[in-house]
Amino acid sequence: MQVGAKSRIGGVVILAVWIGLAALYGLLKPISNGCVMTYMYPTYIPISSPEGESSTKYGLYLYHEGWKKIDFKEHLKKLSGIPVLFIPGNGGSYKQVRSLAAESDRAYQGGPLERTYYQEAFLSPEEGGLDAIVDDFWLPNQYSNRLDWFAVDLEGEHSAMDGSILEEHTEYVVYAIHRILDQYKESYDAREKEGAAASGILPKSVILVGHSMGGFVARAAIIHPHLRRSAVETVLTLSSPHQSPPLALQPSLGHYFAHVNNEWRTGYEVQTTQSGHYAADPVLSRVVVISISGGYNDYQVRSKLESLDGIVPPTHGFMISSTGMRNVWLSMEHQAILWCNQLVVQVSHTLLSLIDSNSGQPFPDTKRRMSIFSRMLRSAIPRSFNWAEQSRFSFPKKGLKDSNGSIIHASTACPSNVHWSEDGLERDLYIKTTTIPVLAMDGRRRWLDIQKLGSHGKSHFMFVTNLAPCSGVRLHLWPEKGKSSSEIPSSNRVLEVTSRMVRIPSGPAPKQIEPGSQTEQPPPTAIFRLGPEDMHGFRFLTISVAPRPTFSGRPPPAASMAVGQFYNPGEGELDISSWLMLHSTYSHKEMFLKEDHPLALNLSFGFSLGLVPVTLSLKTAGCGIKNSVLPDEETGDVEKLCKLRCFPPVALAWDDTSGLHVFPNLQSDTIVVDSSPALWSSTPSSEKTNVLLLANPHCSYKATVDVSSTAVASRFLLVYNSQIVGFSVVVVLFALMRQAHSWDLDLPIPSMLTAVEMNLQPLPFFYLAIAPVLFSTFLSLLMSQPLPSFASFTIVSVICYLLANGFIIVLIVISQLVFYVTAVVHVFIKTRWQLGEGNGCLEFASSKVLRILRSNPFLVTALAAIALGCLVHPALGLFVLLLSHALCCHSALSSFLTTSFRSHARQKEVFDYRKEGSDGSGQLTFTLDGKFNQNSPLKESSTNSPDSKSFSETQLELFHHRHGLLILHLIATLMFVPSLAAWLQRLGMGESFPWFLDSVAVIGVILHGICNSKPEYNSFMLPFHWISIQEVRLNFLYLVAGYYSYLSGLALAPYRVFYVMAAIGFISFILRILQRRNRDKGGIHFGSRKHSHRH
Repeated sequence: MQVGAKSRIGGVVILAVWIGLAALYGLLKPISNGCVMTYMYPTYIPISSPEGESSTKYGLYLYHEGWKKIDFKEHLKKLSGIPVLFIPGNGGSYKQVRSLAAESDRAYQGGPLERTYYQEAFLSPEEGGLDAIVDDFWLPNQYSNRLDWFAVDLEGEHSAMDGSILEEHTEYVVYAIHRILDQYKESYDAREKEGAAASGILPKSVILVGHSMGGFVARAAIIHPHLRRSAVETVLTLSSPHQSPPLALQPSLGHYFAHVNNEWRTGYEVQTTQSGHYAADPVLSRVVVISISGGYNDYQVRSKLESLDGIVPPTHGFMISSTGMRNVWLSMEHQAILWCNQLVVQVSHTLLSLIDSNSGQPFPDTKRRMSIFSRMLRSAIPRSFNWAEQSRFSFPKKGLKDSNGSIIHASTACPSNVHWSEDGLERDLYIKTTTIPVLAMDGRRRWLDIQKLGSHGKSHFMFVTNLAPCSGVRLHLWPEKGKSSSEIPSSNRVLEVTSRMVRIPSGPAPKQIEPGSQTEQPPPTAIFRLGPEDMHGFRFLTISVAPRPTFSGRPPPAASMAVGQFYNPGEGELDISSWLMLHSTYSHKEMFLKEDHPLALNLSFGFSLGLVPVTLSLKTAGCGIKNSVLPDEETGDVEKLCKLRCFPPVALAWDDTSGLHVFPNLQSDTIVVDSSPALWSSTPSSEKTNVLLLANPHCSYKATVDVSSTAVASRFLLVYNSQIVGFSVVVVLFALMRQAHSWDLDLPIPSMLTAVEMNLQPLPFFYLAIAPVLFSTFLSLLMSQPLPSFASFTIVSVICYLLANGFIIVLIVISQLVFYVTAVVHVFIKTRWQLGEGNGCLEFASSKVLRILRSNPFLVTALAAIALGCLVHPALGLFVLLLSHALCCHSALSSFLTTSFRSHARQKEVFDYRKEGSDGSGQLTFTLDGKFNQNSPLKESSTNSPDSKSFSETQLELFHHRHGLLILHLIATLMFVPSLAAWLQRLGMGESFPWFLDSVAVIGVILHGICNSKPEYNSFMLPFHWISIQEVRLNFLYLVAGYYSYLSGLALAPYRVFYVMAAIGFISFILRILQRRNRDKGGIHFGSRKHSHRH
């Protein structure tokens, strides 16, 4: 290889190895998710099958919480709650239901969560929020019915690895749903027969809760043709992939996902007659689906895969990340989402809230269930960075108008049962500064003149506090000044906006150093914002703080805080460019926030924090202490003293895919969101991340931005692993194209390493790596699909392509090294001891069976591989094909080395006859690209024609050709290995034949390996004289297959590469048959090549 070629190979390998090791280091770091463990006393009651029905290998259980021993039959007779079926995920157990079931039982006994007066989330207009009928809905004091938790035992099978397992799980879940509903009928009849009270309504539907792949199984069961109508109306999934499998490698798995999603899309369409008239409501019109994702700490299933976009309309479902979930605010691992107490408690109360207190059954109305899910799970913080959208989540109250007659979008006023009112405050304070501090519960009302303080562009108001709404602080808008609201005329009524305070998570509260001493400022728990449209028509804003009783004759330590500010949003905008973020990987970037800075700072990052996580550190630099009258000895520790005055900063990050992420008590935290930028299906808004930083204006800060290369590498592989897998097949297909093209040009077939390097040269790299990106962009324009940022999309795609090249080069080098070592050892043993020529071996080799195998090796290989692939498992058939490739590669390379060594020995004998003193040693060397160099001018035969090829060169070309096929089919085999592992787990449990799609794909791959086993099969002559194209060249087929595989990788569907590999196999098989018929007629059957081969 030349220096340039070696540098390209080395650079790509170094890039791939470095990113792989860095990502592995980052992913193996322990994760602290902040979850509290859930404890329980579980009992699992088996649900038997009715008499006459054959038992299956799966099972159904009813959960009971309690440490006392119970009678199973008597317990089943009392069954009268709301049925909920838990479906475990990939390799999961039915016992994973215990956390949800235990907390549901406690929630039912303890009653609803304590009511607060923070603003609640409502449905958006796209979700039918303007037509919602539950704006006056409040939770009851006691739940009217309990939840009966069932769970299916799926034997811990790996459903994420095989499509047939998914289908079998779906069929059993359908059976389990019917069995549960029948069990309630049996229990009701048993109670009625014994004369016991049998009041209540029999449930007609089952709530499905699925974890991981169990969530997809739940959706697949709903569209199953055998499921009873309206048997399932509510589905809740936890960390479940909906768009596609986490890693779609098997054709049947990807096809099953696509089939189910397509059925769901059509299920929400109105049924019409052939003439287009209305026939019936959509089949799934009553089904609501809620998807809860684990956020950025879930390495197995990313939020983009858990999205319901394009599958379930916004009126019937939504996805929410646990990082933005009410009372949770945590990102958690894939399994932790099942036992994280904060999330489990919230989910339990949410499901219990779905029960109608009148009927004791879940609400049948879809909008009411959607509204309950929204109010119980979502935070009232807007789902985008545009805070102006906050008003759309509040419903207008009839008859509430401002002085101009405009309707005010107001929240509910504080209830009358709160024990204090603003009329009993000590005295009023009139604020003249734009920043308003509150350091204690002093029982005072602060008046803010909106016209004066909100001038000079500072038309927005932000309020951050840890005081509870209504009981700790109240906020009012006044059209004019007055001592109490009763003094204002009824035509200009005072508007209370307290309940527009939005709750945010708070970090741990500071500890008191000693009794009576002042503590650090506690973290904020709520945000309140008013825009110009909210304050229009009002003159004053009042902040009323509740009085706090004293202890031991003196006020308590400062444990309450609030800071308000009129501000201009444009003054707090900070743009952190992409270049600055890249520069931060090796050099910290510092920024200084001076005192009196805006309370709300808008940080706009040039890269998405889902791809480039940023460690943001804020250190307090000052808080006006040096200008105070404190002695110097008390101002030494500035940071410690400033903590007594300023609240801990809070960061709120938004992402279009995963929603809200809140980082409280921000000192030095890594800001990361679970986004997926620069994908073919991404939107331009996903390329950047906006972060709202709330920092106390009374303190100055030194902010540091740092980017970890290991964190970037980890996120890159997590987001783009499917793309890299698909591109790996692309690299091999393009290398095979290069080999076939060299054969057609009458050139030596290059090794796989040389072929990959040739495709990395500038011109081939453009039309093989960049041209497909341009074509995919053109397709998006034709289909009117949203386009990602072209620059980032191209850069990320090229990096993925380079990584795929690096991984393939490493695989080529390792496999080639293994072949050379085994061939050298084989040749050495054969030439040294002449093994394999004994009578026993000859007698064995002369057996009839072995003679048949030797005479028809390709036929035997094809029959064995196809039989195993179609009847047992596709991976086993591919293993047989790989063994055939490996044996051929070893035989060809051994023949090449044997001939080369003999040629070298003859050269040495010639040199021995030369005169004494002359250097007659010839050296034989070989390189990684498979080329041998001899420093002797002698060849195998000096009389050969220039156009002829020696036997050793022919064997080397055969090795390069079969080595390329081996690499391609090795990747195909590895893609079926997860399915094989799941199949091995099920041995002895009633195995079934492989899916038809998998069998067809494997047959095509096997035919490709058999029908193109020799280099001369790279071109075929067509026997039809009426066709203008008389010759079919495989290099063109490889090129088309490579482009299609490239687009499949961009679409995160690597399983589609089997379609083109199988297509090439079937085309080759058909052409081989046509050639055989043409050869029997005496025609030309192979593409011409100028040189001949010596054997």
